[in-house]
Amino acid sequence: MKERLERLTNWLNSENIEAAFLNSTENVYYLSNFYTDPHERLMGIFIFQQAQPFFVLPAMEVNQLKAAGWEYEIVGYSDHENPWDMIRASIEERQLENAENVALEKEILSYGRSEAFLNFFPDANVISVEDKLNEMRVVKDENEIEVIKRATEMADFGVQVGVDALTEGITEMEVLAKIEFELKKKGIREMSFSTMVLFGEKAGDPHGNPGDRKLKAGDLVLFDLGVVLDGYCSDITRTVAFKSVTEKQKEIYHTVLKAQMAALEASKPGTRIGDLDTIARDIITEAGYGEYFPHRIGHGMGINVHEFPSMSHLNDGILKEGNVYTIEPGIYLPGIGGVRIEDDVLITKDGYETLTKFPKELQVIE
Repeated sequence: MKERLERLTNWLNSENIEAAFLNSTENVYYLSNFYTDPHERLMGIFIFQQAQPFFVLPAMEVNQLKAAGWEYEIVGYSDHENPWDMIRASIEERQLENAENVALEKEILSYGRSEAFLNFFPDANVISVEDKLNEMRVVKDENEIEVIKRATEMADFGVQVGVDALTEGITEMEVLAKIEFELKKKGIREMSFSTMVLFGEKAGDPHGNPGDRKLKAGDLVLFDLGVVLDGYCSDITRTVAFKSVTEKQKEIYHTVLKAQMAALEASKPGTRIGDLDTIARDIITEAGYGEYFPHRIGHGMGINVHEFPSMSHLNDGILKEGNVYTIEPGIYLPGIGGVRIEDDVLITKDGYETLTKFPKELQVIE
């Protein structure tokens, strides 16, 4: 935690930024090891070029913040108090009235909170802090990688529960409920996004909504799920066939698998990020399904299930050791069905490691 705060403070110094305010749950957790959802209440960290940081949050959560290891000033407020009045006092103690540059999360912070913060620095230039935090968060350290690996094990487990639950006549929501119930029995409190279980033609919608569709022979079944474990996410997609599979379904499945494996094999330090999308997309396009692959190849993953970098063909960034992201090509035929295969990937010193381990060969579930 201290090392991350020091890195951000050093950046403030190098950019001549007197103060920064970080409000998002994810960035606050990254810098403090304190993970919470404050709902509508204000929570955040104020960091300074030449002064100690302080943390503002509801008083009811102060003890949890201390237990997480925060050693600096804490501004705790009750619901009947205005936290900005208390913040003003802490900022005035640091004598920053003439600040020339301040930083905040331009893409995340609400307009009202931006106004409240900038009232303290009416003449200051406003700089975005997102790029620096993305640069820091995109390379995972050993502790982060260990947690993500445990989260991916739980994702693998969730898919296995879903596969084991498949029986003719069961609904998508019934399978989904079994998956999440078994994960909760394993200690998982939160999914990293709304779990998807889609049968047959509904798998032809990349972000379909599970419902009361009943499973029948010949359906493709798409599972897309992930868990939050100790503040970090996992994300896996697998597609299986139920009872039988047509030649067309086999063709689509093996095309997606070929595209995914090609993108994985290109994953190594120094590779242009956008090339992974292009490699997979070219394979799907050559097979005649290019128009049915409407999304990017993947996304960065960590504290957020979708975070920097975006793994689109436009991204000129370079893969680095410690990057964690998804590779998830798909083919979706509206009204017919679809296939997506997704893994969580870690860039290692010499190549890559696939963190999600559930088998990818086409399975026909009897």
